[in-house]
Amino acid sequence: MSASPLNCCINPSILSADFANLEAELARISNADAVHVDVMDNHFVPNLTIGLPVVERLQKVSPVPLDAHLMIADADRWAPLFADAGLASVTFHVEAAMAPIKLARELRARGSQAGMALRPATPVEPYLDMLPELDMLLLMTVEPGFGGQAFLDVVLPKIRRAREAVEGSGVNVAIQVDGGITEETIIRAAEAGANVFVAGSAVYGKPSPADAIESLRANGQLAFARTQNLNHPALQKA
Repeated sequence: MSASPLNCCINPSILSADFANLEAELARISNADAVHVDVMDNHFVPNLTIGLPVVERLQKVSPVPLDAHLMIADADRWAPLFADAGLASVTFHVEAAMAPIKLARELRARGSQAGMALRPATPVEPYLDMLPELDMLLLMTVEPGFGGQAFLDVVLPKIRRAREAVEGSGVNVAIQVDGGITEETIIRAAEAGANVFVAGSAVYGKPSPADAIESLRANGQLAFARTQNLNHPALQKA
């Protein structure tokens, strides 16, 4: 599931899928780069979704890698168990972790990529020195907890700062955004420097989720590549 810093990835969120038919819903997005699994505990966020037993079962039937987004308290205790389930990527919220560097290293040691998520109002600057410990940085573009919210443009400057830090550090860290992603907002997010996009209703709310994925990917890739060409003259075609 590793995301190249120059590739646009679409990770549909099953929060917008039919929970009574999750195996079939996963089959409808087999062209996705990964499936975004929202785990909420009604403590860290005011919503309750699915837990580890369901995620373990999804891991066995999914045609694409699982990217778990843990919106749960006590991440230091629970996140490693999701890595043990064989997930490609496990993302914890820094606001719910006591020792984020230790936790990121433990996730990697257990075979998962390590992702760290920040709420919209959480500044990214205190955590930029952590970039070498991460495979992905998730910058929430809505308040975590519910699907269907509107994209928060106030997060765009934070995405730009994160992208500048990633490019400056030379590490291969994907920048993921989650919340309010549509065919229009993906362009703004990609131009700011994001390259992994979580989309719920913009995928599962369409007659063909697979076609929606391709359309989102095309929009995001063009916008992200355009930004990269502007920032990196060496990447421009002669």
